[in-house]
Amino acid sequence: MRCLKVAFGMEDDEHLIDAHYGDSEFFAIYEICEDGSVKLLEKRNNKAKDLEEEDEGHGDPRKFRAVVGQLLDVDVLAAFRMGPNFLRIRDKTNKVAFFTRTRDLNVAIQRIIENFDDLWNQVQEKKKKIPMKVSEF
Repeated sequence: MRCLKVAFGMEDDEHLIDAHYGDSEFFAIYEICEDGSVKLLEKRNNKAKDLEEEDEGHGDPRKFRAVVGQLLDVDVLAAFRMGPNFLRIRDKTNKVAFFTRTRDLNVAIQRIIENFDDLWNQVQEKKKKIPMKVSEF
């Protein structure tokens, strides 16, 4: 069965953060499968949250590397909103960024399920084009 590993940028246990993904309190890591099954794998502390950014705190490449470095095992980065590093995620990693358009975690999970086939295809294409290595980001 096809499954995706999805990291939601969280403010608390029920709400996605209404700020940049890198400012999340933690990442809720879920396995979401094509049959609609959902399993919480872990809540991963965001070690990059308090990283002092250059350039007035917007789009710092160091923070990008710190966030992605914590999520190397994840396929999809799900967020209510993303900052300037979204373009780096899209262009320089094998991660798929997904905008949930909701802060409600349950609704966000449902939107992943509804878009599963499209997300699966995007992940497969990204992995063919950009095989992620720690040294490359």
